[in-house]
Amino acid sequence: MENLDLSLIGDLYRRYRGPLAEVRDAQREFLRRTDGRMTPQLDDLEAEITYLLLRERRPETVMELGTFHGWSTTWILSALRDNGRGTLHSFDIVDNVVANVPDELALGRWEFHKGDVRQNMGEVPEGIEYLFVDAAHNGRFAKWYLADLFPRVAPGTPVSVHDVFHGKRALPLTEGAVVLSWLRRTGTDFLTVSRRKAPAPYTALMELREDLGLGEPVRTSTHNPMIFFRMPDQGAGQPVR
Repeated sequence: MENLDLSLIGDLYRRYRGPLAEVRDAQREFLRRTDGRMTPQLDDLEAEITYLLLRERRPETVMELGTFHGWSTTWILSALRDNGRGTLHSFDIVDNVVANVPDELALGRWEFHKGDVRQNMGEVPEGIEYLFVDAAHNGRFAKWYLADLFPRVAPGTPVSVHDVFHGKRALPLTEGAVVLSWLRRTGTDFLTVSRRKAPAPYTALMELREDLGLGEPVRTSTHNPMIFFRMPDQGAGQPVR
């Protein structure tokens, strides 16, 4: 199993440069069309890395925890479309996303589940092969999913958690602080290209994208606070409730 690191991401940018360029153009146009009803959450690097990891993983089942207006949802669905396989199960307490996701991306590959996932665990799919987390960012919710959702995901599965590194450190008592503590206890490495936390990887990818002709931004925000890691063996450490 390849390490989920900057070297892998650089290779994926080169391998999928063509289709990624097409998706970037489509997402830029999607953002223009939904102006006024779309607040995109993912910055460019973290959205592109999500797309690239999904292309490489070719999952049959993806779970997205938190959709808001659908920016991450459309990136994920674009990857599944380009793979020619896979279903996305999205969970949120609000359904703004339903009006925004284009039918051509949704049909045959998307299931939206409205409601608090903590009260709807029976709807969580079996065999999750990629887990994307961008929901409530408090420590209590993080402790819940570490204890009740993560054990349902097989070791080695790619996982991404948003809004961890807006600065050099995760703020105390936040989701990010709880997840980072769990990663340390389980001995799990993570990747981030947060501009504040990891300026060297951030700059390296920005330069690579420029070299590949992908320098024009889709959106202007450059925080990229997401972390990426592979699910560890659940026996390696347990979250604190």
